Amino acid sequence: MVRAVSQVRVAGPLAPFAAGFARELAELGYTPLSAANQVRVLAHASRWLQAQQLGAGEFTPERAGLFLQARRAEGYTCWLSERGLAPLLGYLRSAGAVPQAARPVPCTAADALLERYRVYLVAERGLVASTVGYYLAEARLFLSAGPGLGRLTGAAVTDYVQRQCGQRSTGQAKMLVTALRSVLRFLHVAGVIAEPLAGAVPAVAGWRGGALPRALGWDQVTCLLGTCDQSSVTGRRDLAVLTLLARLGLRACEVAGLQLGDIDWRAGELVIRGKGRRAERLPLPADAGAAIAGYLSGGRAPGDCRSVFLSARAPWRGMSADAVKAIVRSACRRAGLAPAGAHRLRHTAATQMLRAGSPLAEVGQVLRHRAAATTAIYAKVDHDALRALALPWPVTR
Repeated sequence: MVRAVSQVRVAGPLAPFAAGFARELAELGYTPLSAANQVRVLAHASRWLQAQQLGAGEFTPERAGLFLQARRAEGYTCWLSERGLAPLLGYLRSAGAVPQAARPVPCTAADALLERYRVYLVAERGLVASTVGYYLAEARLFLSAGPGLGRLTGAAVTDYVQRQCGQRSTGQAKMLVTALRSVLRFLHVAGVIAEPLAGAVPAVAGWRGGALPRALGWDQVTCLLGTCDQSSVTGRRDLAVLTLLARLGLRACEVAGLQLGDIDWRAGELVIRGKGRRAERLPLPADAGAAIAGYLSGGRAPGDCRSVFLSARAPWRGMSADAVKAIVRSACRRAGLAPAGAHRLRHTAATQMLRAGSPLAEVGQVLRHRAAATTAIYAKVDHDALRALALPWPVTR
């Protein structure tokens, strides 16, 4: 690593930061060649700043864009986008060498209103970033394709919902009306509209518990686990992820959010940070604990990141919920099974617990359901118990 980076000569205002940048790249898991290439980008940026008679502190996002234009004009073929420059800018910002990226200033009245709504969702409602992003997307669509705030009436809101729901599935339509009610409550509280119109949003017909839980058979789960190559770090990680999903019925975001400090090895427990920012303790099954221990002791990347599960490639960071879902899809593809999501394994865990004799109340505790009615859907998979309740078919003569 030192030899590869030492061959890169850095001159100009960014030269004092080259060694620290190289060390951070090594800690994040970059190979010597990749780290050297990133330092070469720093060297080029430093030469460009020197030619422009600019200091390190003047490497603003706007000037970074001009640097990328100059890099393209000089014939470079790699690291020509903002994403390619992100490792360098991230390090320089953390070191205090360049200013932090400022939040874009709203340029229209709609942008300003959406920014106020974002602050409301975070500060007043306490929603997580993913939910805030979804609500903002629906709010932006409503402001652009809706009836307009000046002509906003209950009838106009209902008409908008009907038009939108005709283009969506039942689940997507339910999410739409939930987000729209939130938007309308905010507009009323903020004084943008005089009348409370959240009640004008119609409900979406969809009977709770109408469908059977779609679970995998345990032989299929065993097949999924068997596709993980335990001779590789990635395979050991995927095995631990799949085992947690199948044995405890965790959500993808809960697996991604698991921290090293959330595992109590002595007590054999996990702290799960689930919906509503609730933290709850669950027993750690022996096979899940063994899979996690195998990953942690068998090649998990070192570093300061406290997430249990890290990305397979540098930079080493905690996995996202989408990455957890991708692990399930990849395992299904390797096993020759139909594509399934991470939530299918949650249904599988509940079904297996019920078939093993666990009462619905215990299943609801493991899945951390707030209402018993949410767990009641799994009663339909217990065919033996339901068979005793079935009335005999009437015989006519």
